[in-house]
Amino acid sequence: MTKQSIFGRISTLVRANINSLLDSAEDPQKMIDQLVRDYTNNIAEAESAIAETIGNLRLLERDHQEDVQSAKDWGNKAIAASRKADELRGGGHTADADKFDNLAKIALQRQIGAEREARAAEPQIATQTEIVDKLKDGLNGMKTKLGELKTKRSELLARAKVAEAQTKVQDAIGSINVLDPTSELGRFEDKIRRQEALAQGKAELAASSLDAQFESLEDLGELTEVEARLAALKVGGKPQGALESE
Repeated sequence: MTKQSIFGRISTLVRANINSLLDSAEDPQKMIDQLVRDYTNNIAEAESAIAETIGNLRLLERDHQEDVQSAKDWGNKAIAASRKADELRGGGHTADADKFDNLAKIALQRQIGAEREARAAEPQIATQTEIVDKLKDGLNGMKTKLGELKTKRSELLARAKVAEAQTKVQDAIGSINVLDPTSELGRFEDKIRRQEALAQGKAELAASSLDAQFESLEDLGELTEVEARLAALKVGGKPQGALESE
């Protein structure tokens, strides 16, 4: 995985607008589960790539430090050889002095070479350090986003359960409305009222039949009295119960 692809992947994921992605998803729960998997996988890949980049940076830093130390060591050797040459030359040993001066020159050449390598590595080290810092920041951003995704997933699952419960309640209410138990009670009440009316009708019918019987009794009594008075007329010539005239 190249550094550029790492940068691109991290940058894209860190900038991802989770809410926007979920709003446009047909199935937000599946979408968020997929995002969690994507972030988790990419974080693992990024961590591996960043670890490799950091390892390369540390090698560069170690090589640079070795070059710096090598330049210092060759400088010290050049100084020591030059002093020895001066000492020998002072004692009249010109040939030996020249040999040590040549050693000092070789040491100085080695010092210059080590310094050159150290200077050449410094821009690369600076660039690699900047890259590593950006990668670390991006990785931390991805981990933050992953945390947001997991929180969002928990929130979404909780909301889904609430919505499911609300749906069940609404379905139950709907089925109650369809059955309308009050209408069943209304029909039962109407049946009772009809039964009550029937009983009242029968009672009234029974009462009217009884009145008729008493009326027939009164009519019978009246006929009996008529018969009695007629009999009295035939015997005495005067109706029974008639008012006497002065």
